[in-house]
Amino acid sequence: MSSRGKVITLQEVAVRAGVSRMTVSKVLRGAGNISAETRQRVKQAADELGYLPNNLAGSLSSRKSRMVAVIIPSISDIVFSEVLSGINSTLRPRGFQTFIGESHFEPETETELIRAMLSFRPAGILLNGGMARSADAEKLLARRSCPAIQLWDCDRRALDFSAGPSHEESGRLVANHFLERRLRRIAYVGAELDRDLCARRRHLALKSSLAGDGIDLLSVTCENRPRQAATGRFLTEQLVRTHPEIEAIHFLNDAMALGGLSYLHEAGLPVPERFSVVGFNGTSLANAVRTRLTTIDVPRTEIGEKAAQALLRMTEEEDVPEFWQAPLALVQGNTTVAA
Repeated sequence: MSSRGKVITLQEVAVRAGVSRMTVSKVLRGAGNISAETRQRVKQAADELGYLPNNLAGSLSSRKSRMVAVIIPSISDIVFSEVLSGINSTLRPRGFQTFIGESHFEPETETELIRAMLSFRPAGILLNGGMARSADAEKLLARRSCPAIQLWDCDRRALDFSAGPSHEESGRLVANHFLERRLRRIAYVGAELDRDLCARRRHLALKSSLAGDGIDLLSVTCENRPRQAATGRFLTEQLVRTHPEIEAIHFLNDAMALGGLSYLHEAGLPVPERFSVVGFNGTSLANAVRTRLTTIDVPRTEIGEKAAQALLRMTEEEDVPEFWQAPLALVQGNTTVAA
């Protein structure tokens, strides 16, 4: 487990700024008749030292915090809501409560959430690993006084513990699935790859694996559309009209794959006889009826459980391994032919 920074006090900020502790308090609260030059000097000192105001001043003075901060891209995304469910089901019986922030894959938003949440002196903080992190966020995390855990990513292990799948392994699994079926005209359909770094990693692993077999992957992506069914439908229609020779499509997630399938069915293009389709994350499996999407299933709830279990062990100052890699399973549906 990595070392953690100490909690910076008002007095340390005061010494750095060359003013009294009361002056620092007034500046940071926006109170008092303080000159602009002094305000600037105090704020600069606070930033340099990594000072975070204790928004729970006094309330936690006699006991440890029982709150855990969790920052995920979106609560409405079933993937992350199930990860969150695993976290809550593990922490709440032990007397911990979570408070949640949504980053929407935006580094600036994540930075402000980290800053705000750490100011409450939480027992721990859990963050999604699949996004670009700002330099300010990295500084805040380096100065934290609590354990920090990375969710959803086990390729780039970070913080005190990582719990998630290997997205590179996922890309390779899909490539092998297509190759075993002798499919060579293959496309990838995705969105927001500049923000979702895990999805980008899956895409690159697929492309690299196919290239090793002499296949050039055709990629159709869009950065200004959400990773939802409507986007999958829209991009699939574009793909089929411009590249009718395509035989197989891997989608960024199950939602986009279902959107793509809706277009293929309505256009009278048979699946899997004409097009083979593979999704990612397994969220479609529970509701499959006639169309059973071939997909990479990820144990989403278990990722949350493993992350929370590691945090509990850290709060008891027990040793934990560096990571837990979630097992992946390619589930054969009826959207790809049997090998």
